[in-house]
Amino acid sequence: MSYTEHIEIDPKIMLGKPVIRGTRVTVELVLRKLSEGASDQDLLAAYPHLSRDDIRAALAYAADSLAHEEVILYQSRSSTVETGDAIPGR
Repeated sequence: MSYTEHIEIDPKIMLGKPVIRGTRVTVELVLRKLSEGASDQDLLAAYPHLSRDDIRAALAYAADSLAHEEVILYQSRSSTVETGDAIPGR
C-alpha cells in the first residue's frame, strides 16, 4: 500500500497539513488519538468515513517523515554531561 493514495497535502485544506484524502482529518490527529490509546476501532467509530488503510497510511506517512528528518546535534560546553553526573530535573 502506498500512503500517497490516502494522504494529501493541499494548502487550501487545514493550512496544508497532511490529511486523509477527501477529509479534513489530519495525520496528526490520527497519530495523537492512537498515542492516547485509541484503537483502530475507536477511530473508525468516531470517523466513519475513515478506513483501516487510511489509519495505516497515516502511520506510514509519519514513519517516512521521521526517516527523512535531518537531525542537527548541538552541544554547548555548559551542557556536557559526564558519566556519573546528576542530570538536572531527574
